[in-house]
Amino acid sequence: MDTVLSGIRSTGRLHLGNYFGAITNFVELQHQEKCYFFVADYHSLTTHPTPENLHTSVRTVLAEYLACGIDPEIATLYVQSDVPEIPELYLLLTMNAYLGELERTTTFKDKARKQPDNVNAGLLTYPVLMAADIIIHKATKVPVGKDQEQNLEMARKFAKRFNFMYKHEVFPEPQAFNFGKELVKIPGLDGTGKMGKSEGNGIFLADDAKTIRKKIMTAVTDAGPTEKNSPVAEPIQNLFTLMEVMSKPDTLLFFKDAYANCSIRYGDLKKQLAEDVVLFTTPIRERILQIENDEAYMRKVVKLGAEKARESASKTLKEVREIIGFKAF
Repeated sequence: MDTVLSGIRSTGRLHLGNYFGAITNFVELQHQEKCYFFVADYHSLTTHPTPENLHTSVRTVLAEYLACGIDPEIATLYVQSDVPEIPELYLLLTMNAYLGELERTTTFKDKARKQPDNVNAGLLTYPVLMAADIIIHKATKVPVGKDQEQNLEMARKFAKRFNFMYKHEVFPEPQAFNFGKELVKIPGLDGTGKMGKSEGNGIFLADDAKTIRKKIMTAVTDAGPTEKNSPVAEPIQNLFTLMEVMSKPDTLLFFKDAYANCSIRYGDLKKQLAEDVVLFTTPIRERILQIENDEAYMRKVVKLGAEKARESASKTLKEVREIIGFKAF
């Protein structure tokens, strides 16, 4: 059985892209592999060093994971900062991480350009903390997007470097994982690219019906087809892609035929899509709110997750400390 690890920043909210691109697969995967899911609240400080309400953000992400079907009794669902072994391993790994290789990391250079007044040491050593997150549980599979592939390569490098320097095969080399099938890519509402948190083009699972309708009605379109069977422009194809996962097949066929014969009305398409999205997300949103308001259950989940995560992490850290030479007198 492989060990799979995935995390999400506490500054993020789960959107439809997360749900269809990863969460549905996680729900299935937790019954097949040894899975760890965590809320990366330490990571969030690299871009939000003074969060307005970090605790509330963590609660929100946890509730959304649970509402989507992650079972804390089966998988290990925990908060990063509840596992002190992670920052200790992070510290130890930084002793063998070099300035040049960290400065060359694409994510560091991109973030440094975007936040020139907040190029902090945590931002520079982000890949080291990410490596500690992964190898603390000796994870072998890590679902990552294209933007994180280089950081995963760094995690493999740090794992191999530790094994070589201390002449012990402690850490396996984690590999990128795509669930063994073609992933569903949910486009954003801005006419290009994919749905994302920072792009402002997403429909979030916790959005209420009014918010969803407003977002979809303002989605980018074009002037409409002028000839029968003309190519579908990217913004319209994005709406069709959303409809493909949200609506009934005959609904999608109706609007595709309308586009092909130049009778399509984008306002009608958006209204139908909005109602289909509301119908899909409402039960999830209701579960999110129910879980967020259940203080006893949230405490139980967090406590159980911390215990399970620390049991794994403490074994790894004990082994690492002894190999390096930190031993009790």
